[in-house]
Amino acid sequence: MKKVIVLILMVFTNTVIFSQGIADALRYSKDNLNGTARFQAMSGAFGALGGDFSAINVNPAGSAVFSNNQLGFTFSNFNIKNNSNYFETLTNTSNSNFVLNQAGVVFVFNDYNPKNNWKKLALSINYENVNNFNNSLFSAGRNPNNSIDKYFLSFANPNPSIGQRGIPLSVLENSNYEDLSYIDQQAFLGYNAYIINPDNPSNINNDTYSSNVPSGTYNQRNFVESSGYNGKLNFNFATQYKDKLYLGLNLNSHFTDLRQSSRFYENNSNSTNTGVSSLRFDNELYTYGSGFSFNLGAIAKITNEFRAGLAYQSPTWYRLFDELQQTLTSTGFNYGNPPNPNLSSTTPDSNIIIAYQPYSLRAPGKWTGSLAYVFGKKGLISLDYTRRDYSNTIFTPKNEFQVANQILGNTLDVASELRIGAEYRIKQWSLRGGFRNEKSPYKNGTTIGDLTGFSSGLGYNFGNTKLDLAYSHAQRNAQESFFSQGFTDGANFRTKNNNIVMTLLFEL
Repeated sequence: MKKVIVLILMVFTNTVIFSQGIADALRYSKDNLNGTARFQAMSGAFGALGGDFSAINVNPAGSAVFSNNQLGFTFSNFNIKNNSNYFETLTNTSNSNFVLNQAGVVFVFNDYNPKNNWKKLALSINYENVNNFNNSLFSAGRNPNNSIDKYFLSFANPNPSIGQRGIPLSVLENSNYEDLSYIDQQAFLGYNAYIINPDNPSNINNDTYSSNVPSGTYNQRNFVESSGYNGKLNFNFATQYKDKLYLGLNLNSHFTDLRQSSRFYENNSNSTNTGVSSLRFDNELYTYGSGFSFNLGAIAKITNEFRAGLAYQSPTWYRLFDELQQTLTSTGFNYGNPPNPNLSSTTPDSNIIIAYQPYSLRAPGKWTGSLAYVFGKKGLISLDYTRRDYSNTIFTPKNEFQVANQILGNTLDVASELRIGAEYRIKQWSLRGGFRNEKSPYKNGTTIGDLTGFSSGLGYNFGNTKLDLAYSHAQRNAQESFFSQGFTDGANFRTKNNNIVMTLLFEL
């Protein structure tokens, strides 16, 4: 079928939270450990140190720590491995890609007038790949209880707890897929693929439905593949007061581009030759948009060795656009009118790309407190502590997303992150290491578990050029539901990230 784009002018109540889910809202709220090799080698514990391009993203005062103009580029090889357990069936996937992870330049203007207490002004521009979306998840197993029919029933039947009406039979029989809201579209697919049946088929006002999937056990497979990035370009201004205080400001431009494909397959041992025998449900989602945020920060040199930093990152205000394509094909018995007793298949007329109205997302801000101790020219140790309230993630306009925002507020929680890093210098060589622990953003602590990671690296100073290398590892457990409502069974995942990073720095 020829694909066309149809613009839907519709009220967006509940649409985004159902079509994407909380996990996707978190996708634009979380920051991964990315950036320069030195930054990653020390697990990002740079809030009281500065003098690094990625440190500017943590504390914008850090650019004033640079002693001269610099230009930097970072290249990363991201490797992610996902181990899945779905009803005791184990599967795994891996994904690897090579990207330009960071590029930036800083200009330092020193004031050598001894009567002026403002000693330095620094201006920088830095790009960073905040979140790499390239990933794949595969799960397969034998579900002893639940079919995907519950997903379609949850949209078709009334649900007073969230103010959802039942879908009249006349709507499902006499409408085109592209003319319906997202909720009605899901019911349309289930009905026209013979997965759900009206309880009173002779009444066009019927708004309750039952499953056409035989009871029993179900062989299920789910594959999700995503690609894209969440990037940030910051414009930084920082200054140094005497030799004791550094102050900075970032103005950040965000841009995101995500393509996500999910393919769910189910079959059952249908010995009665009735109802649905097997089905496949494909979803292709394309999300893109831009956003804005700002950072404020300060670094105080309490003594020549001891430093403290405090930084605030504002919420990020995104403007996002969704395009969705869905295809559902089912195979079963007694399809059609009159019913056909032989095995046959059907695909509702839905192979159309729907471009929804744009919507806004406010990702929560965060506070970072930092301490560092510098052992002269020999080395240093640094600690960062960050708090972010993920329950403040909000879709807007609020009146159109009241239920969605309530779900976010009731499900997500305040999460903290601890980062510790150290560096030791031997002539031109620098040896580095780090550790980090990030708490779960969920109140239950299990939908996404705590993250634990470590890192190491080394650097060599050639004079006007520096080369840094780093390796970082992180892992966390998660429970991934295949669908956002109705049929919420999913797999348990253990995700492991292994990244190799190289940075080239040039003094200008």
